[in-house]
Amino acid sequence: MSLPAVVRGCPSPGAEICRRCARQLILTQQRRRQPVQAQQRRQMTGKAFAKYGPKYTAKIKEADDEWKERALKIEAGDAKAMWDVFEERGYVKDVAGTREDIRKLLTEKRIGAYVGIDPTAPSLHVGHLLPLMPLFWMYMNGYRAVTLIGGATAKIGDPTDRLKSRDEMKNAVVAMNMVKIHFQLKKLWTNVEEQARRYGYVKTWAWRRGVLQNGHWWNKLPLLEVLQRLGAGLRIGPMLSRDSVKRKLTQGDGMSFAEFTYPLMQAWDWWHMYVQQGVQMQIGGSDQYGNIVTGADAFKIIRASEPNPAQQLPSGLMHDPVGFTVPLLTDSAGAKFGKSAGNAIWLDKFRTASFDLYGYFVRRPDADVEHLLRLFTFMPLEHITGIMAEHTADPSKRVAQHALAYEVVALVHGTAEANETRDRHLATYGKKQDGASLEAAAAGQGGAPDGKHPVTLNTAPKADIQLPRSLFEAGKVARILYAAGLVGSVSEGNRVAIQKGAYVGASPGQAAHVNKGMPLTQLDFTPVHLWYPEDTKNFIIDDKYMVLRRGQHNLRVIEIVSDEEWADSGRTYPGQPYTGKVRQLREQLKSLREDLAEDEQKSASKAGYGGKNKDRRLTGTEKQAFMATFEADGADGADGADSADDGRLVFPDEKPAQVRSLEADIKRERARQSEKARRNGGNGGNDTASF
Repeated sequence: MSLPAVVRGCPSPGAEICRRCARQLILTQQRRRQPVQAQQRRQMTGKAFAKYGPKYTAKIKEADDEWKERALKIEAGDAKAMWDVFEERGYVKDVAGTREDIRKLLTEKRIGAYVGIDPTAPSLHVGHLLPLMPLFWMYMNGYRAVTLIGGATAKIGDPTDRLKSRDEMKNAVVAMNMVKIHFQLKKLWTNVEEQARRYGYVKTWAWRRGVLQNGHWWNKLPLLEVLQRLGAGLRIGPMLSRDSVKRKLTQGDGMSFAEFTYPLMQAWDWWHMYVQQGVQMQIGGSDQYGNIVTGADAFKIIRASEPNPAQQLPSGLMHDPVGFTVPLLTDSAGAKFGKSAGNAIWLDKFRTASFDLYGYFVRRPDADVEHLLRLFTFMPLEHITGIMAEHTADPSKRVAQHALAYEVVALVHGTAEANETRDRHLATYGKKQDGASLEAAAAGQGGAPDGKHPVTLNTAPKADIQLPRSLFEAGKVARILYAAGLVGSVSEGNRVAIQKGAYVGASPGQAAHVNKGMPLTQLDFTPVHLWYPEDTKNFIIDDKYMVLRRGQHNLRVIEIVSDEEWADSGRTYPGQPYTGKVRQLREQLKSLREDLAEDEQKSASKAGYGGKNKDRRLTGTEKQAFMATFEADGADGADGADSADDGRLVFPDEKPAQVRSLEADIKRERARQSEKARRNGGNGGNDTASF
């Protein structure tokens, strides 16, 4: 085909072209004949159409109209403002801004709010749950709610209310904590939606929530931009005048530059989420008031330093940052609930069992229980009043404490777990313990999937496991999946890897042989596939950890230990060499047969073959012949007297035929030993060997 013909889009007369080129030319000519509007409609698909299309615009307008109607009802007294709910339930301690302005903002505008959590421990605790509760309330009432995991800020450490700097945490430890807390927050959000349905809230498309990690933007943020936009307008004097800073400088071990910049990093997180998702409010613990105030001031400085006038964001009451803190949660001794105090009540059921979590809230004193019901439950206030009236009538029944414990466990671990835990607690400590209740207490272990039901966030097994280094040095991904308990066999592991049905913590989009591994300040996964064994080392984090996931919720955080430490522990993992079930059954059968042969040899020595040569021992040939009789019997497998046809319908066993045969042999050998012991007991031990 000549060049002019190609340029014109049609072949010259007499030119010969293939079918593929002819089909392409026909499609090109058809597209040219289509009107421009049809081409634009075809291009406006996916996210672009959803964001700018008429349907999306209509939904936004409808939502704005509903919010305005709601604001009018609040002003008329027909509905309750969100801020009034916070005040009534006791969530508000200190405020960044004025209470009247925040009430007006929450009434007139559907803003976003966030709670930040640094992954300085492998689990959340009850102290974290308190600032999350008002965030959950906002989500259930149509506001955007965000939980932020501070993987980047955790490397610095919050110096607030500390005289001694935090111990430096290894990057890999921070990364593993971040992984575990991420899935704990996902579990909490799932249970929040379940609680919302329980109390009559109907989810709409406007409900927005998210779990973010600040490492996603701090890993790409130039320091020069931070200094230009934030450092130029910020003054050192007000920051040095903060009480926590002065106490650490004068009474503590001093303050490093990194600790001094911690509230500035927190402020940039706030600004980034405001620009991207409209997050205008920050909620924190009582010790975070200074960081919230500093963050609000820094927020305004960053906004005012925008170099492009076209991108300058508006200011004023409806656009300024606001925040508040919740009361400090203490135990009966007045100590703060936290990881450092050593008295934390963890939200991980493998650290604090659901039974212990339930029991902790049941033991709360009568003077505190009504306040805790307001803080930690979604019960309407009139319902709480009724419970307290019933509790006052007979305090010994601890009705209010049981209601509080049930609601907390339902929020943390799900309604099914809460029902089971309540039954176990009543069966264990109730005054009437009948047989059924004791059986329920003994059987109510729960929490682990049985393989017949899908793994959910509330039934997911323990994520923390240990495996020996030799398994990863071999590098076979199917065996690693099997050892981690994510598949039922090595064959299934191969199929899952081929289908890319599992995920490993790593940099997405990079091939296995050049993968840089999972970034230590953000959680990223890439599909598992059958890579070369020598590429497995690229997915090991800090030469000590590997993160695997199958499905949405079945997570494994694997700590790699030395082979010596693994051998000393006495544990085994699925697929460990020389520990298979068939091998164990063979060893057991061999031991039984040797014991039986030894007994026969002793009997023959005592009998002496009719009184002669009583000390004679079995020869090697005789012993082999004796063992051969059992080998011949064992060759029959499971076919015997027990397998006679009695007219019943027999379903096949799920075990492999080899395993069934070995188990039948073991059962037969044990029966022979029992029969021999019975005969020896009846004949005074004078049986002779029948050879």
